[in-house]
Amino acid sequence: MVQTYVPELYEDDAHSVIDIRSDSLQSLRELGPPDLVHLTRQGTKSSTKQIGVYHHVTGVDASSSASLAAYINTLTHTPNERQLKVTSGLYCCYNAFSRVDMRVGVQIPGTVESYCVDERGHKLEATEEHWLETYLCCVLRAYSYADNGSGDAIKRIAGVRRFNPITSTEQEHKFLDAAEKLFFSGWQLGSDPEIQVPNLVSNHLTSGLLNYIKTTGRYASGINLFEKLRTRDPEISSLLARVYVLADEEVKAIQLLREAVEELPMDYSLLDCQADFCNRKGRADLALEVAKRGVIAAPSEFGTWARLADIYVAMEQWDLALLTLNSCPMFTYQDKDAPRLPEPSRVTLPLAPETICDEIDDAGATPDTDSIHPTLRRLAAGNYRGTFHKAYMLLTEITQKIGWDQLLKIRSQVFVMEEEYRSEKQAGTGTGTGSRNASTVALRGTDTPQPNGDSEDAGEGESSAANGVSRPAQSITLQPSAEESHEQVPPDPSHTEYTQFQHKRLCERWLDNLFMVLYEDLRIYTIWRTEMSQSRQELTYRKTPQELEVLGELAERLHRKEEAIEAWQACLGMRFSPKAMRSVLAMYERRGDVRGIVGALIRLVAWQFRWFSEFSPDLLYSIRRLIEEEGAVKIRSIIQATPLPQHILDLTHQYAALCATFRSNGSDG
Repeated sequence: MVQTYVPELYEDDAHSVIDIRSDSLQSLRELGPPDLVHLTRQGTKSSTKQIGVYHHVTGVDASSSASLAAYINTLTHTPNERQLKVTSGLYCCYNAFSRVDMRVGVQIPGTVESYCVDERGHKLEATEEHWLETYLCCVLRAYSYADNGSGDAIKRIAGVRRFNPITSTEQEHKFLDAAEKLFFSGWQLGSDPEIQVPNLVSNHLTSGLLNYIKTTGRYASGINLFEKLRTRDPEISSLLARVYVLADEEVKAIQLLREAVEELPMDYSLLDCQADFCNRKGRADLALEVAKRGVIAAPSEFGTWARLADIYVAMEQWDLALLTLNSCPMFTYQDKDAPRLPEPSRVTLPLAPETICDEIDDAGATPDTDSIHPTLRRLAAGNYRGTFHKAYMLLTEITQKIGWDQLLKIRSQVFVMEEEYRSEKQAGTGTGTGSRNASTVALRGTDTPQPNGDSEDAGEGESSAANGVSRPAQSITLQPSAEESHEQVPPDPSHTEYTQFQHKRLCERWLDNLFMVLYEDLRIYTIWRTEMSQSRQELTYRKTPQELEVLGELAERLHRKEEAIEAWQACLGMRFSPKAMRSVLAMYERRGDVRGIVGALIRLVAWQFRWFSEFSPDLLYSIRRLIEEEGAVKIRSIIQATPLPQHILDLTHQYAALCATFRSNGSDG
């Protein structure tokens, strides 16, 4: 079993990281930051000077003080500093249920002390209930802070060891038992950034459970858990139905949803599950009415409006899709809790010999290879998260289907544009306060306004983008102060066309900004493709690896998959990039290229191990699915036949062995 070495961040003498962590407890809003492990070292000779060294960790068993003390004991003998001995260690693990920091202090040799610190810095006694809550938070953080293979999460926080918190069926039983006991308190943990108000079925606990079940394929365990919980509250039927769908038990899922909706006809989670299922089956017509009811059931949630917009896109009702998007409630993105510590005085990131491979060496970056053009650096869309990211992806999907010119045409048909506003204002016609608001229009399926943008030239917008992207005209945005009066406009069924100014809607400021951001994305994309076309003739085109990463992301969010892969592969041709390799892996998965998938997985797993991450749910999921489809014997043979050092291949074998431990389909032969 290959294990990572221990990263070491040296504490600045002027700042105690433990004190800073204690001070930051009151500002935590989510699951909490990764666990903090602080060691005190002293010279083996007569020197009395003590040195503070720390690192972060996820996935360590935090069910008791003994298990955390055991982890500290594994750090007492490290190959990094042979002249220093560890005299004491402190393990800090956040309990997001009780909002306390659980701490285990170890004197070496000597005693073990466990206690907890609350938000005010008071020292409290650690109870059994505290440890149960802390253990569950530990598992959820291991999944929440795991890297998806791209390296983004690894690079965000320096010096984090990532372990798999559940490596056996016994540990699974322990996790699910804790989840069952604390399930009805899960809303206290917060939720994903797209959820405005955490509830029984939408919170970090339920997200973590579904993520675990999907990653490991332990559907029977998930079904058993949610079946038991459903007897206590029928709302949990939506979670059970989602697991049935994951397990390819779609008939049971539909039967369950039908029964549950009859009992809870306005439960938006059940309605959303139904709408999502029908839409993915190509029956947007069936999903539409369900999605409308979901919006009525939860009008303040982004997800219900986004689902309705997605269905209108599937039905090619572009104007209603834009109006629905305009009605989406947008939330400020709440990022994961991260350590708020000062810069360490020194950082040591030792690499285990078993993880070193020249092919995946991305540490040789220089200012020249890592430089990036200011225009690419300023692209705002790459920084979108949460609701704004999902709204932008819906807008780009519409653009990819009908073209930029057609999008602008439909936009000018449904929203008030600045020029016509000025001319109408001069004519004294007002702003059409008797018209229906956007929300009402989107929910009325029979009043589909015409024209709908479904003209013969709908697909020709792309050709104009190739020659240059026209800048969108300014629309009149809905001011925050006018939002309430706008939503209170009474419906008027007689307005079925956008042929007059007073029938149009005001555009939300954030959506207006998305159009401008999309314009800039398309402009840069068009310039890039033009340069590429010219370079094939002149052979003078040159980009740095980091610029190619940005261009790959740009093409990907514009749904230009082939162009994105071209950028990723060009990047990999110059230097290894986990972000590029992760996207190339997705391409191999779409094409069913088994050897390509295995090759990409081996390199990503090795890169992860190199940077102290022994666990990535996304990579484990890819390996499990591959074994299910092709069989473990074939996959092990392909891994072994890959021309890389054996110690690198063994890292992927560890992931495959985990699938055998959980008895995944295909792992027995």
